[in-house]
Amino acid sequence: MKVLLVSSEVAPFSKTGGLADVSGSLPGALKNLGCDVRVATPLYKMVRESGCTLKRLLQDLKVKIGKRVIKGDVSVSVLNGVVDTYLIEQDKYYHRDYLYGTSKGDYSDNAARFIFFSLMVLKLCKEIGFQPHLIHCNDWQTGLIPAYLRTVYRDDPFYARTAVLFTIHNLAYQGNFPREKLALTGLSPELFTPEGIEFWGKLSFLKAGIVYSEVINTVSQAYSREIQTPEYGCGMEGILTYRKDDLFGIINGVDYEAWDPEKDAFIVANYSKDKLSGKSKCKADLISQLGLPKSLNNLPLLGMISRLADQKGFDLIAEIMEDLMNLSVGFVLLGTGEQKYHNLFDHIAQKYPKKAGIRLCYDNALAHKIEAGCDMFLMPSKYDPCGLNQFYSLKYGTIPVVRATGGLDDTIKDYNPATGEGNGFKFTNYTVHEFLSKIKEALEVYENKDAWLRLVRKGMELDFSWENSAKHYLELYQRARSKPR
Repeated sequence: MKVLLVSSEVAPFSKTGGLADVSGSLPGALKNLGCDVRVATPLYKMVRESGCTLKRLLQDLKVKIGKRVIKGDVSVSVLNGVVDTYLIEQDKYYHRDYLYGTSKGDYSDNAARFIFFSLMVLKLCKEIGFQPHLIHCNDWQTGLIPAYLRTVYRDDPFYARTAVLFTIHNLAYQGNFPREKLALTGLSPELFTPEGIEFWGKLSFLKAGIVYSEVINTVSQAYSREIQTPEYGCGMEGILTYRKDDLFGIINGVDYEAWDPEKDAFIVANYSKDKLSGKSKCKADLISQLGLPKSLNNLPLLGMISRLADQKGFDLIAEIMEDLMNLSVGFVLLGTGEQKYHNLFDHIAQKYPKKAGIRLCYDNALAHKIEAGCDMFLMPSKYDPCGLNQFYSLKYGTIPVVRATGGLDDTIKDYNPATGEGNGFKFTNYTVHEFLSKIKEALEVYENKDAWLRLVRKGMELDFSWENSAKHYLELYQRARSKPR
């Protein structure tokens, strides 16, 4: 099967979040299953700065954005040494310090930037003669592609057999723009209806993807159900419920080449479930690097790596921090986000310098050290489509404490001390009381070293590799191709 995966970010070329990890890992797994898979993504400034090898493929392709004709080029690189990746070049749109906007807000021309990207992708395929059976679109930035295929390209024989799978990684990001931006798309004004691409008076790229794709999926089964409700549907629950027979959930896989304590180059000592002595060395190294006292080696160490936002549960974290600091624990945090949480953790670091190691930045090496050096990992998300750190934590013998939402609910089973079943600790209601109670429950089990060791080893045995997820994606590709167009 010929597959084109289209994404606005693809690791290691570009990244702001988990979308890049998925887009960078899934293609290789699909190739291993026999797919002829290619990838398309913008050529951002950070791509040029990454030092990756780029080869010019096409020059001066023309697409129409409103009344203007914009030229673009295409370069090719090789993702992870195996998958051809087409990088769409237009410095006016993509040669910027950030992918979607600055701390002051989104770029004002994001609609034009991703209209251009979508049209260039469809033109690229025809130019190089790559006729995909399936185009796998990801998030709002690619949502117009299925709309173009079902309207502008409807009678084009080149795309007559092309189906679309549209993956929603986070429904909260919708690509909603003022109605006048419709004129830039080249799409008929007749599509601007509640049944089409209109959403509360705006043009919605995400809704276009939902309406015009053959099959839709999210990144966990629980999230696919949650987004059909008013609580999690972000206003899209109506159209998603209407499309529920074509809506599925597939858990993201993990790149164990990058996240494996047995061969991780970022940690001071490698270890496995059968030889765990290295984990205590990693804990000591983490404590030392963060300038915390050695006495914390004898206490449970709780960690977080996250965007500092309400969605990730930081309103709960803010309320329990003083209580947490009064327990016999250490706490480490790595991340950036909302200013109010930067202020909070600056205060915590100053007030509890011997208990809290805070780094308000992103540091990939430190992220690995935290996963290896901590005993528990906190993920109290308000909602979380899939989550990734719970997978890393399990692999590194660091027990997750999570809220039952989205992928966290799908992948973490609450520990039962009577039976020994479970792989972490999970609370249901989004309250300070339940969260703090679940942490204390985990701390009680931690004191039973034999039970804790069994829990650690059980988690390390689990396999969430991309191979399994890719098989499920292949099934959805086949389902999409079988639907009438």
